[in-house]
Amino acid sequence: MIRTILIPVDGSPNSANAVDYGIYIAPKLEAALTGLHVIDILLIQGPMKTDISTTVGMPPYDGFFETIEASLKEKADLLLKDFEDRCRMAAIPCRTQKNIGKISDAIIEESENADLILMAKKGEHFHVKEGGVIGSVAEIVIRHSGKPVMVIGESFQVIESMGLAYDGSAPSRKALELSMMISEKASWPITVIIVSADKSRAAELSAQVEETIQQGSADCEVIISTGREADEILKFIKEGSVELMVMGAYGHNRLRELLLGSTTSQVIRKSPIPVLLIR
Repeated sequence: MIRTILIPVDGSPNSANAVDYGIYIAPKLEAALTGLHVIDILLIQGPMKTDISTTVGMPPYDGFFETIEASLKEKADLLLKDFEDRCRMAAIPCRTQKNIGKISDAIIEESENADLILMAKKGEHFHVKEGGVIGSVAEIVIRHSGKPVMVIGESFQVIESMGLAYDGSAPSRKALELSMMISEKASWPITVIIVSADKSRAAELSAQVEETIQQGSADCEVIISTGREADEILKFIKEGSVELMVMGAYGHNRLRELLLGSTTSQVIRKSPIPVLLIR
């Protein structure tokens, strides 16, 4: 059951898009929203002090970092007030939280009080480095929060149906169960895609899905495809028949390392629609 949805807000366009999705999804799931803004501790202490001292050739003036902190808190208050106002206008129950700390750690800590996290693929402080294609904060939260994470891109579209990539793994079985719950609540039909060149294996996976679906009331169909898994899933997404893709998040390695070849990370990188990841 999804009762609380956590949305980190940082003022970036992608973060605002995540709020759009939260406001759209919450009433359908009868869920409340939590808006979290984290003031990055590195902006008010630590390495930045050394950087500024080196740059200007002298220590910052008295009260310099207090001024920065006050400015960041003011920004946080404005962002969270906007979040509250939008929720109030949509008649969605909400709360806000303002923390100071390491951004990923603060999100993971707050996620203990949530059932789902909506995150921008690339937030305010995203930088492309070391081949990364999603923000490092999103990467860490996906790996360590233990909660379903919906990765949001740059544009919004109304969700009316959902896709699920199923391969029989433990994460994909969890994804199927969560998809059924969402489908029954939101009345979004599910299209399950199974990618396998082995006909007997595809039939086995299809039977697993059918058995699980029969335990609920979700509207579901199964399609079977052959080929390279990531390519087939992305082809299915780009055909435009679904507006949300659900997947198991596989592997124990760092997501950035997996970007070289994993199905999950390739879909995150290239999908034009939100991807909901379950570990």
